[in-house]
This record gives sequence, structure tokens and C-alpha cells, in this order.
Amino acid sequence: MAEIKKTPWHLWLVGVLGLLWNGYGATDFAMSVIQGDAWYRMNGMNEAQIAHMHSYPAWMYVVWFAGTWGALIGAGLLLLRSRFAVHAFAVSLLGFVMSLVYAYLLSHTPPEAEAHMGMMHSIIFVGCVFFLWYAWTMAKKGVLR
Repeated sequence: MAEIKKTPWHLWLVGVLGLLWNGYGATDFAMSVIQGDAWYRMNGMNEAQIAHMHSYPAWMYVVWFAGTWGALIGAGLLLLRSRFAVHAFAVSLLGFVMSLVYAYLLSHTPPEAEAHMGMMHSIIFVGCVFFLWYAWTMAKKGVLR
């Protein structure tokens, strides 16, 4: 008979924070696709930054979707205590790393966007790694089924 582990209090905290944090990323993706330029302008982007967003190749939308929605799904799966949260967070991290490859190696980012991108990317990367590590740790301890 499999041993049932009690859910630690911090899983609920991390899961809810994950829904909030990653919910913004998923909302940003959805609104970028649905509202486009209006959403970008509402978020303070100038014409050069908006043009840069329009230059994304189709595969970047797949990467962006995987990164944002993978993390949101991962947070939901974490709250459901599913071991598949680890897989969802891994997909999210892979999507984010691929977006970094595009941003820094394959595209020309407008200079006005570069100023805050490094800090933003660092924070997002730390978040991606943290959520993957946390889910993996909880799975290893038998908290996730």
C-alpha cells in the first residue's frame, strides 16, 4: 500500500503564488494575441517595441505559449498534487530558455527595450527554476502523486 504524505503548508503558498505569478504571464500572452497593439500601448510600449513584437516568427509564439501556459498549468497541477507539475514546469523553463535564445542571439532588440529586459529576464528565469525545483522536490518527497 502506498504511503500517503501530508500536504505541507508551503505547497499551498507556493501553488497560489505560482497561479498569481504565472497567471500574469499567461494573461500577457493571451492579451498580446487578442488585443495586440492596444495591449502593448496600454503597457507603455513605444512604436519600435511594438514593431519588434510584430517581427516575432510564428515559432516564437509556440515558445511563448509553452513558457507562460506551461507554468500556469504547472501551478495548477502543483495544487492538485500531481507529479505532472514537474513536467509542466520543465516545459515552461524550456520555453523560456528558447525565448532567451531568440531575444539575445536571433533577433535585434530595440535599444530602449534592452534596458529593462536583462533584469526582467533574470527574475523570470529564477522563478522558472524555483518552480521546477520545488515541484521536483515535492515529487521526490512523495507529496505529489
